Amino acid sequence: MSVQKKYRVLIGKPGLDGHDRGAKFIARALRDAGFEVVYTGIRRTPEEIAAAAVQEDVSAVGLSSLSGAHLSLFPAVVEALEKVGAGDIPVIGGGVIPKEDIKVLKDAGISDVFTPGTPVGHIIAVFRSACELQEGRRS
Repeated sequence: MSVQKKYRVLIGKPGLDGHDRGAKFIARALRDAGFEVVYTGIRRTPEEIAAAAVQEDVSAVGLSSLSGAHLSLFPAVVEALEKVGAGDIPVIGGGVIPKEDIKVLKDAGISDVFTPGTPVGHIIAVFRSACELQEGRRS
C-alpha cells in the first residue's frame, strides 16, 4: 500500500463575503482526503491571503467567493502572491461564478475554477494535481 504525501493548502475568503459554508465544506473535504488545510477565515485582503500562504508554506491556495467580486479579488490574490515572490503557488477558485467569467479568471492566472455542483472528488483531484506540480517545481 502506497502512502500519499500530505500536502499543505490554504483556503481563503477574500473580500467582504461573509458566507463561508462552502469554503469550510471544501476545507473539511480536503482534510478528510489527507491534506493539511489552513483556513484564513472570512473577509481577508488579497495581501493577507498571500502572506499566510507564504508563512504557512502551502503548495496551493483555494479561494471562495459568493459575492460576485471574484473578477477583481481572485486576480488580486495572484498579484499579491507575485509581489511576495510566491507567484508560482497555484490558485484555485470556487463559488457562484458565471460560466463566462471562468475563462477571464483562468487568463488572469487562476489554475482552475469550480462552480456549485462540481463533484468533490474532482475538486480534490485538482488540488492534489496542483500540489504535485508545485512540489515538483520546488525540488
